[in-house]
Amino acid sequence: MREIMYREAIQEALDEEMARDGTIFVIGEDVGVIGGNFKCTVGLLEKYGDLRCKDSPISEAGIVGLGVGAAIAGCRPVVELMFADFLTVAMDQICNQAAKISYMSGGQACVPLVVRMPLGGGRSSAAQHSQSPHAWMAHCPGLKVVLPATAGEAKGLLKTAIRDNNPVIFFEHKMLYTVKFNDVPDKDEGAPIPFGKARMVREGGDITVAALSMMVNKAEKAAASLEAEGISVELIDLRTIVPLDTNSIIHSVKKTGRLLIVDEGHTGFGISGEIALRIMPEVFYDLDAPIERLGTADVPMPFSPALEFPLIPDEKSIAAKIREMVRPGGTA
Repeated sequence: MREIMYREAIQEALDEEMARDGTIFVIGEDVGVIGGNFKCTVGLLEKYGDLRCKDSPISEAGIVGLGVGAAIAGCRPVVELMFADFLTVAMDQICNQAAKISYMSGGQACVPLVVRMPLGGGRSSAAQHSQSPHAWMAHCPGLKVVLPATAGEAKGLLKTAIRDNNPVIFFEHKMLYTVKFNDVPDKDEGAPIPFGKARMVREGGDITVAALSMMVNKAEKAAASLEAEGISVELIDLRTIVPLDTNSIIHSVKKTGRLLIVDEGHTGFGISGEIALRIMPEVFYDLDAPIERLGTADVPMPFSPALEFPLIPDEKSIAAKIREMVRPGGTA
């Protein structure tokens, strides 16, 4: 295993897959000459040329629409949107076209399209560049939805996404791009990571925490800090929300008796509520406390760091919530 940055792992996955399959191409705003807004496509233009690493006009609807058509025609496009917030401009192409064409054609056509984009807050980029809209995509049948938490996860899951014959929405947390992780296999090694199989980050006995994307890393730090207090946290990285690995959550909750779901998306009508309801019939009689969730408050993301940061779950707020659930009222 090597230590490299999250964005470097994404670049490696793209490079290795493009070398393996000539039908794969990357298109998006600034993916070519400058190597991507977050530097995830550096070197691809020089290596594969303008036809396979294509700078596009500023038109998300056009970029994704081109990707849908190319996928139907036999290519495997990887479309990069500069921010997840901008997928709203291409909702027709994503939800009315890419997600439904296989169904509406009776399986005669497939859409092996990947749409990559950064999500999340933490950079004080204000309300139109800081959202976590993955629940919107999960609500649309026909799409697979992926949120990798580490560099190794990003590389393995992106390889799987590119090889999938269905449209995949691939969310990368913008605060992870320059973070180094030591879980990346050597180049051209490491199997693709299957969708629908959660990752056990750490085992514990007092409470289960199920988390996504950046929240996995924050929850891991919270769990480590709580060890000194005698609180044992079992942490699950969901990896994908469509498909969702409910079995791993159920198995863990039956052991610990408690569940906290941590998601940077807004709490209202979000992924956390869906997970809680899905597993409830299987764990109801095993619960020692109600299922709890922790997410971003249901308000637009402020520009001011002083207003933004308290809205997003962090290590301290996650630890406090775990402590409250395991030792209600401060009791042992």
